Amino acid sequence: MISNGMYVISSRSGDRRGAATITWLSQASFKPPLIMAAIRSDSNVFACLSESRIAAVHMLGSHQKDLARKFLATTEVENGTINGEPFVDGSTSAPVFLSSPAHVECQVRDLIDSGGDHVLVIMEVVDATYREDAPPLLIANTPWKYGG
Repeated sequence: MISNGMYVISSRSGDRRGAATITWLSQASFKPPLIMAAIRSDSNVFACLSESRIAAVHMLGSHQKDLARKFLATTEVENGTINGEPFVDGSTSAPVFLSSPAHVECQVRDLIDSGGDHVLVIMEVVDATYREDAPPLLIANTPWKYGG
């Protein structure tokens, strides 16, 4: 019964890139602008962001279930795409998907590992792009119960 949106987080470390759909994300501070996300510790995106300390979080519109579905699978990078979705390197060099209505690029400030299967990642927003006004994709409006 906890209400969650759906987002795609991406990162890179050197030539390796990772991306995943996530549902556990929240604002954490106005000054400085911080967000926090719980990320699976055994995921490729977590390995990338824990090494490089950069990430991009993409907000999904209610019409983007297909985009969310692409990142419920293992990361595959080929021909300028991640899981078939074209990307560009953002200002932090994290992969950015231009198909999302908005995204924020972040520097990882802290990793809090309490021994569970997810690590709490505290990130400072260092850049943001808003492309379109769209109602958010909520996990309650999809067939899924958890996104990563």
